[in-house]
Amino acid sequence: MSPAILLLLALGLGLAGWLAARARAWAFRCESADGRLASLPTYHAWYVALWIVLPVVAFIAVWSAIAPGLVAQSVLASPAAADLPAFGFQRQTILNEARAVATGAAPAVFNPQARALVEPFRDALSYYNTIGIVVTVLIAFLAGAWAFLRLKPDFAARSRVERIVMAILLGASLVAILTTIGILGSLVFETVRFFGMVSPLDFLFGTHWGPDPMGNPENPDPTRYGAVPLFWGTLFIGAIIAMIVAIPLGLMSAIYLTQYANPKIRSWVKPALEILAGVPTVVYGYFAALTIAPAIRDLALQLGASSASSESALAAGLVMGVMIIPFVSSMADDSIAAVPQAMRDGSLAMGATTSETIRRVLVPAALPGIVAGIMLAISRAIGETMIVVMAASTAANLSGNPLEAMTTVTVQIVAMLTGEGSFDHPATLSAFALGFVLFMVTLGLNFVALRVVKRYREAYE
Repeated sequence: MSPAILLLLALGLGLAGWLAARARAWAFRCESADGRLASLPTYHAWYVALWIVLPVVAFIAVWSAIAPGLVAQSVLASPAAADLPAFGFQRQTILNEARAVATGAAPAVFNPQARALVEPFRDALSYYNTIGIVVTVLIAFLAGAWAFLRLKPDFAARSRVERIVMAILLGASLVAILTTIGILGSLVFETVRFFGMVSPLDFLFGTHWGPDPMGNPENPDPTRYGAVPLFWGTLFIGAIIAMIVAIPLGLMSAIYLTQYANPKIRSWVKPALEILAGVPTVVYGYFAALTIAPAIRDLALQLGASSASSESALAAGLVMGVMIIPFVSSMADDSIAAVPQAMRDGSLAMGATTSETIRRVLVPAALPGIVAGIMLAISRAIGETMIVVMAASTAANLSGNPLEAMTTVTVQIVAMLTGEGSFDHPATLSAFALGFVLFMVTLGLNFVALRVVKRYREAYE
């Protein structure tokens, strides 16, 4: 049975408990001499409903994880599974075919051995679905009855409900933290495995990148895992060329929209500018590969450059800079608009011009938000993949010439993880080491942004 059905059943039982508890609370009000309760009837209703829904949802989560295993064990224990092959992959394929037919996801089986397992699967699914429904209703009834019997005229239902809601909000806030810890833990584990095969010094300071997925994993060539060209390409494309485009254009557009544009123009220009953030990156990649890169190549050849090609860091960086303009302009716009009007008026009253007020008052006061937008844009740029693949190639090149082909860390992560390489091979594990370095760089950028924001907030508060 789908977990969604059990979830709908839990919500229905919770609604029934909500209505019953609310009716009970109103009866308390009618029976009371002064007609007053310690909490409103709505809080009594939510108290019972939460005690029904939350335990049931917890059971559904656990049951959804263990029920498929129980069904598979039941099928494997049936006589029809006695002739299944011993090879794990082949046996699992037959079981998946039979399960798909039993659940209605497929009309028929292709493997004759799976046909005999369809009925055992249907019986097992029916049996364990019945158990799931019965246990769901039983948990809901017991939890709801326990909460319902606690309702009294002097029962502080409001404080209990608020505690439950606070616990839910705390759990929701911990999801991001736990997710970050999980990501970091997985990266660290695989990175340590990689550094057990390749020296960290060779990886961090080597200047040649050319992993061989078909090479001997027991004796990898450390000179092929130098990631400096990847780090340089990521920095050059995402943090230099793209920022040269995004920071001036984004900041100047924010200044114009907040200080010079009339409301009618602003109502059109600001949404049009923010549409850039919603364009798929593959569209930017096509634009870079088919329009910008050839134009840059032709212009460079006309100017006498001999190494110009249709794949260049300059093409990818320019288009990437256009893509992240909304990240800079939106944050700068909001930060400048949030500066108190008294600061503007005071500067103008002292005889400063509008441009002087913007340069010496508004921008410094809004600097924390501007820096936050720039850091967000840099983080977005160094994590971009599609534009680099389509406009700057996948060749690791350590060069300062923006007209040459380059690649970035994220492109190589995709290249190493797509294919049929073993996860025990250093070429595949190098993707995790690259991801770990990229994670640490992004974390460092965030720390720098926080330090800058803290410093200037103290100066202007």
